[in-house]
Amino acid sequence: MNTASNRKLWFVIDDDLDDQEIFVMAVEKVDPNIECTFANDGVHALERLRNENSLKPECIFLDVNMPRMNGIECLEALRKFDKLENVPIYMCSTSSDPKIIGKIKELGARDFIVKPSTIVEFAAVLATVNKQL
Repeated sequence: MNTASNRKLWFVIDDDLDDQEIFVMAVEKVDPNIECTFANDGVHALERLRNENSLKPECIFLDVNMPRMNGIECLEALRKFDKLENVPIYMCSTSSDPKIIGKIKELGARDFIVKPSTIVEFAAVLATVNKQL
C-alpha cells in the first residue's frame, strides 16, 4: 500500500480510453508508487483542476489531438493555473510534427513524447520522465 510520502500523482489528459489503459500498464512497470488520474479532454481537465483543490499532480501528460479543446489550447489554459506553475507538462501524440513540437515548447511544455507502439517502449519513455522529476 502506498503512503502519502512516496505517492506520486500523474495527471493524464487523453480522450482515448485505450491510450489511458496503455499508459497505466506502462506506469505500473515503472514505479508502483505512481498513481494516475485522468481527464477525457481539456475541458474536463480544467474543470477538475478548478474544482478539486486536492488535485496537485507531480506532472501532466497531455494528448495533442482531442475533441472540444485540443492539447495546445489546453496547455495554454493549464499554464495560467498558479498551482501548476512548476508542474512539468509533457505533450503526447502519435505524430511528431516539428511545427507543433516547437509551438508546445514555446507555450511551456517540458517535452514532447511520440506515443510508442508497445507498452515496454512506453514504460522506457516514462521511466526516463520519472527520473527527471
